[in-house]
Amino acid sequence: MAFMEKPPAGKVLLDDTVPLTAAIEASQSLQSHTEYIIRVQRGISVENSWQIVRRYSDFDLLNNSLQIAGLSLPLPPKKLIGNMDREFIAERQKGLQNYLNVITTNHILSNCELVKKFLDPNNYSANYTEIALQQVSMFFRSEPKWEVVEPLKDIGWRIRKKYFLMKIKNQPKERLVLSWADLGPDKYLSDKDFQCLIKLLPSCLHPYIYRVTFATANESSALLIRMFNEKGTLKDLIYKAKPKDPFLRKYCNPKKIQGLELQQIKTYGRQILEVLKFLHDKGFPYGHLHASNVMLEGDTCRLLDLENSLLGLPSFYRSYFAQFRKINTLESVDVHCFGHLLYEMTYGRPPDSVPVDSFPPAPSMAVVAVLESTLSCEACKNGMPTVSRLLQMPLFSDVLLTTSEKPQFKIPTKLKEALRIAKECIEKRLIEEQKQIHQHRRLTRAQSHHGSEEERKKRKILARKKSKRSAVENSEEHSAKYSNSNNSGSGASSPLTSPSSPTPPSTAAALGLGKRCKGRDFHITSTSSASTTSSSLASCEHRGAPTASAPGCERGEPRGLTQLHPELPERNFEESRNL
Repeated sequence: MAFMEKPPAGKVLLDDTVPLTAAIEASQSLQSHTEYIIRVQRGISVENSWQIVRRYSDFDLLNNSLQIAGLSLPLPPKKLIGNMDREFIAERQKGLQNYLNVITTNHILSNCELVKKFLDPNNYSANYTEIALQQVSMFFRSEPKWEVVEPLKDIGWRIRKKYFLMKIKNQPKERLVLSWADLGPDKYLSDKDFQCLIKLLPSCLHPYIYRVTFATANESSALLIRMFNEKGTLKDLIYKAKPKDPFLRKYCNPKKIQGLELQQIKTYGRQILEVLKFLHDKGFPYGHLHASNVMLEGDTCRLLDLENSLLGLPSFYRSYFAQFRKINTLESVDVHCFGHLLYEMTYGRPPDSVPVDSFPPAPSMAVVAVLESTLSCEACKNGMPTVSRLLQMPLFSDVLLTTSEKPQFKIPTKLKEALRIAKECIEKRLIEEQKQIHQHRRLTRAQSHHGSEEERKKRKILARKKSKRSAVENSEEHSAKYSNSNNSGSGASSPLTSPSSPTPPSTAAALGLGKRCKGRDFHITSTSSASTTSSSLASCEHRGAPTASAPGCERGEPRGLTQLHPELPERNFEESRNL
């Protein structure tokens, strides 16, 4: 099936692991209460956002439902008197925003159905338990030997996967677990290949795979039955939890945080890596490793939920490894998820954030070496080791496994090819999502840097320098224009001279030759006779004056040298007349 081919009917395109963020944009006071307008966004796309309106009572109801997790959540307290004051509403809005930030950044809370319904009621309004019961009832019509004992409410983290405690009618004491799940966004197998592979799962025999008793599927969901294990999963062992308790109660706030013994870490880790290598060698995609998907039987770990990759369900840790572009194959996803599992086995709790900058003291430095190769900044940036490389590391290389069960899992060649194509499609969707996240992160960093205080100071300094440079350039340009104007004025016309009497240079200098008057260029030349000067002035007067005359030079008034050149002293003018 091609990557962009139209999805098959019944496939849920919504990826429930994409994180939701919520920001309170405004509040509005009505007659008896205040409503808060919240902008909710899925993932990094601003276009994929919507508004919801919630009252304080809605927050209080959500908080009461989340008390099962045993966490102390920062919901602002109630106030009966004065709860409509403007200052109080502003303060409460800040508190509610902090509350939203806490529940949306907690990995377990943010993926639970309660929070999803609160923030996205349009996509999570269905009653998934009722839907599962309907599907199971239809199945029991054709398989009458099975009987539902009770629903195991919310024992898993998936919203669209439900569990029921079962029994066989002719074996009433034996308990089994039925799991039902919708098809997910990564389901790329054709319906025929999908149903064939689902029905093939009970034939899979491996010492470290938890066996499937029965499996069937239709065009929109799948149903599998396994034996119920009273001891529970590896996560139940780490957190000292009861298998039938809800997921939030079991794992959100463990009473005692304590890791496993070093020998347990080595043995369980080696067993899990062996089964991962087996599946990858068979060409069977997994990508769903976490402590709740590992069943414990004595000292043996057995992998659960092989059907998840066939159903197209997103991984529990997808929001983590989607941040790193080097974790782009299902094998590298399994290795990274193994790092999370090893961290929980070692320290009794999940890492606070990924990548991990520094690791607390561990039972052995060999443990830290494996953790650094899967969870450190360098590993997330440069890529994961292979499963075979992990098996060769000192922590696991000296572990001896004793098992007499021979692995068996025969997959026809045609189905192997279908699995290969489906695996490539799953990886393509992951790579595309990682690319979008990377571009968004770069844009966010650029905007943050542009708006930082240091960057604003740099821009102000550059603006001042540019302003000074512009002022200097304008001043120089103005000076150059003024100089050119003066030069063109002094050489625009030739001086008026008497043909018979050349003007002595000293006299021309005394008379201030080359001066302008009334917007016209002319020169005053003195000769040995005063009449020459008078005739020259008369000649200038005869040419006429411009419309805007200078004071003392109006039309019809006598114009002497003192009027044309007031800077010349009167004495110099008399001397020139005598000359």
